[in-house]
Amino acid sequence: MGKAKEVPLQIMDHEVKEENSGEPDAGHQSSVTRIKGHIWWIKMGIYSFFVLSGQTTATLLGRLYFEEGGNSKWMSAFVQLAGFPLLLPFYCISLPKNSTTDSIDTDRPPALTFAFLYVSLGIIMAGICLLYSYGTSYLPVSTFSLICASQLGFNALFSFFLNSQKFTFFITNSLILLTISSALLVFQPDDSSDSKKISKGKYITGFLCTLFASAGYALSLCLTQLAFKKIIKRNTMRSMLDLIIYQNIVATCLTVVGLFASGDWKVLSKEMEEYELGKVSYLMTLIWIAAGWDVFSIGAIGLIFDVSSLFSNVISTLGLPIVPVLAVFFFHDKMDGVKVVAILLAIWGFVSYMYQHYLDDSKSKAERAIAT
Repeated sequence: MGKAKEVPLQIMDHEVKEENSGEPDAGHQSSVTRIKGHIWWIKMGIYSFFVLSGQTTATLLGRLYFEEGGNSKWMSAFVQLAGFPLLLPFYCISLPKNSTTDSIDTDRPPALTFAFLYVSLGIIMAGICLLYSYGTSYLPVSTFSLICASQLGFNALFSFFLNSQKFTFFITNSLILLTISSALLVFQPDDSSDSKKISKGKYITGFLCTLFASAGYALSLCLTQLAFKKIIKRNTMRSMLDLIIYQNIVATCLTVVGLFASGDWKVLSKEMEEYELGKVSYLMTLIWIAAGWDVFSIGAIGLIFDVSSLFSNVISTLGLPIVPVLAVFFFHDKMDGVKVVAILLAIWGFVSYMYQHYLDDSKSKAERAIAT
């Protein structure tokens, strides 16, 4: 899909074939390329698993926090960001820089540019997490997840302006379907079987907060892809960890300020005492929310710099229908006709996008075959 969708493996494959066509060891080079191709697909599988598992776990636990007595929006935002210390050991296994990376480093921007990048993304992430906290607090988790599917549409829109993403019939169709899927939910506030009835005012607030958070998250993904291309210029584990950790440090500091400025910190002890599942469960819920979003971040950013921001968001959207189904069992959410239609439309939108990805991949392979 345009330049943003060119997979590094495909570029590598093309270069190897050009350099080795007609050479005696062409068969050996072809085998090496196939092995690298298998490794690339394994990486994509691992990153996708991280996105799906981390997102599902953290979303369900985020709702559990509010369902069982938690009430602080700032605490909810804080734990979405504060798990970055769990990633520090990964610095020990990040690969050393190679000669190609060294040559690129000479063209890298000054440290002040990186500081501005991390601070800007951190501010955006803090706002996104706070908006998501309001959405999680005021909406049934199934409704929340379905509204989040709109982030794929926002991502495609921002990618068009920031990442040279091309619009086709199937991408446009995907955007329309996902927009309708989210719009359906605003017309039917769900008071289902939640222990706490949701007022219409809170439902609308939760809907708008989740929608704006989805737009903000889509924007952050596109800006991250642009940053890798224009500023970071390194496709390494260390650069991925730097981005996650530094922006999370900024965002975490902002949520701590909000936690104290709002006065929520004063009631945290009481909140833990009155948590229906007990003190230990209260702490474990918050810890696992943080760990879940860390796992999700690794997968999402890995997909961004190996494929594109739009593909990362597509995998994230793929996992959204999982949450409403699990919410029926864990939180006894009501699965009415409107939600079923919204799920089907979201899946249809996802399939429409993936079909376009398949067409682009087939076209790319055909062009490389002709070139070689």
